[in-house]
Amino acid sequence: MVGLAWGLTTPFIRRAAKDHRPPPHPLLEREDVRNSLVRSRLYGTVFAVADLLRNPRYAVPLVLNLTGSVWFFLLIGKAGRLCSTPPIRWGRERVANREDKLELSLTVPIVNTLAFLFTVIGEWWVDNKIISRGWLPLIPGTSFRFANGSAKIP
Repeated sequence: MVGLAWGLTTPFIRRAAKDHRPPPHPLLEREDVRNSLVRSRLYGTVFAVADLLRNPRYAVPLVLNLTGSVWFFLLIGKAGRLCSTPPIRWGRERVANREDKLELSLTVPIVNTLAFLFTVIGEWWVDNKIISRGWLPLIPGTSFRFANGSAKIP
């Protein structure tokens, strides 16, 4: 979910920002604002951010992208907590086993690889961009960590 939220929304955010045409603001045309570099930059930045956030083509993907960041922090917290807890026993039955836990050091590379993959898909969808095949070894390279047993917790 995190890779999807980060990767797939990035091309939409980029396209909306690139195509955005802000309306003119009368405050920026005032003489005192034009003569002051600080005021003109400050007001220009505030108006640019406010105009972008009012644009649903920009705001909706941004909110989904930020939601992915919240999910990522929850995932990192869950992975760290699971890696540091001993096996849980409920009577004679074992509820959790350390080998079943998600390794924290695998979380970031997996999420980043998925985010990159979904960014490539999103770029193709939004702009019909074809990315070179140089990124393809990322997926088997990340998968190899699972296959060689490095995903297990000592």
